[in-house]
Amino acid sequence: MNVLALDGALGAFSAAAARDDRIVASRSEPGAIALEQGLSVLQDVLARAELTPEQLDRLAVGIGPGGFTGLRIAIAYAKSLAAVWRVPLIPISSFDALEFGTAFDTALAVVVGRPGVISARFRSPNEVRRGSGRIADVLGEILPKAAGPLTVVGAPKDVLDALAERAFIVQAFAPAVTPAAAAAALAASTRSAPNSVHEIRADYGELPAVTVPKR
Repeated sequence: MNVLALDGALGAFSAAAARDDRIVASRSEPGAIALEQGLSVLQDVLARAELTPEQLDRLAVGIGPGGFTGLRIAIAYAKSLAAVWRVPLIPISSFDALEFGTAFDTALAVVVGRPGVISARFRSPNEVRRGSGRIADVLGEILPKAAGPLTVVGAPKDVLDALAERAFIVQAFAPAVTPAAAAAALAASTRSAPNSVHEIRADYGELPAVTVPKR
C-alpha cells in the first residue's frame, strides 16, 4: 500500500510517503511555510519516493489540534488532492500522531498552543479525557486526582513543571515517529476513510483568543 501524508498542525509543515508500512521519503519544514512551499514539499516527497499520484492508495492528513493556519492549509491541500486524484483521505488526530509507535496503556499526549496554552488528551484503558486551555486548567480537568507515575508524550518544560507541582512522577517521551506526517502515513494504512472528504474537519483544540460578545 502506498500512502502520502501531510501535516501542518504540530509546529511545522511535513509530508511523508509510506510504502508497505515503511517510510520511504519524508520532509519537514519549520515555520509558517505551508502556503508558499507546502505543495513543493509534497512534490519533493513524491519524487524522492518515486511515486506518482496514480500509484497512491490513499492520502492522510493531520487534523489537529494544533496551529490554526498550518492546520487549515494542510487540510485544504489534502481535500483538494484527494478529490482530484480520486484517492481516499484518512484523518489522523495530532494525539494519535504523537503516540504512534508506542505501546503505552496509559498516557498524556500534549499539543502546544499559544504560550501557556495546550491541548491534551489523557488516555487509560478505562477512559479518554481531553481538554484545551491554560496549562493548569487542562491538567486539573483531565488528569486523575491521585498523583503517581504518568507517561507523557510531547510535553514542553512548562507542562512537565506543572505536573511536578501536582506530585506526578513523570516519564517524558518524545514522539516515537517523526515528522508528524510520517506517523500519519503509517497510521493511515490500517484505518478506514470517511464516506466523503467533507466529513473531515479541523480540530483546533483551544478556544479562540477573542470571544465575540453576544448581542
